[in-house]
Amino acid sequence: MKRWVAILCVFSILPLSCASSKVLRQEKARTYRQLGEGYLAEGNTSAALRELLRAKELNQKDPYTHYDLGLTYFAKDEFELAIEHLEKALDLKADYPQAQNALGAVYLRLERWDEAIPYFKRALEDLLYATPHIALNNLGEAYRGKDAYGRAIAFYKEALEHNPRFVTALQNMAASHLALGNYDEAIAALKRAERHAPGSAAVQFDLGRAYSDHFEVEKALTAFKKVIALAPETALARQARDRIQQLRQ
Repeated sequence: MKRWVAILCVFSILPLSCASSKVLRQEKARTYRQLGEGYLAEGNTSAALRELLRAKELNQKDPYTHYDLGLTYFAKDEFELAIEHLEKALDLKADYPQAQNALGAVYLRLERWDEAIPYFKRALEDLLYATPHIALNNLGEAYRGKDAYGRAIAFYKEALEHNPRFVTALQNMAASHLALGNYDEAIAALKRAERHAPGSAAVQFDLGRAYSDHFEVEKALTAFKKVIALAPETALARQARDRIQQLRQ
């Protein structure tokens, strides 16, 4: 009788032991994921990938790990792997607007505009999505890629309603206005961007191009010189020097 009691006790302990082991694996996986996220934030994509793959091995069904892997592969220009993991994240967690936006961004980078657009729209359907201005800006970029500049501008404006200081949307809106020949509107958007980001060499470069296209040579030269002052040892500064040389010819 005592022998059977002992056996029953062993079998009753096993489920608890398995559950405890699973919790430990999930905790360890979470630690690896957080390490990976830290490396990714620092721009160390190889170290991020190492930790995130460790996390995935321990917990295959964590949507956040697959999302992070998607971002990491995207940063490493491994687009098909990025798509694979972002789709997996959405399979595991359908209400995941960040993953929807990220998947759309991969297709945006691949210039697959019509495939990108639905993902941005789905992200925006989630009322709890904390950064709708990002998806709206990305929608604008998709339509700009399709040469639908008027529609793109409408999305940039909507993004700016959510975040009036969103400099990227202002720059993109300016680019769409330039494509339409709306020089005054483009310059106005870039001057607004300059107020929010006075230290941005990219904004100054865009201003220089807008002034140049509008035949305002002196203002263009001033903007390009600011690019060189703000970011002297960069590719953008080299482009600014080339622009200055062209304008002085």
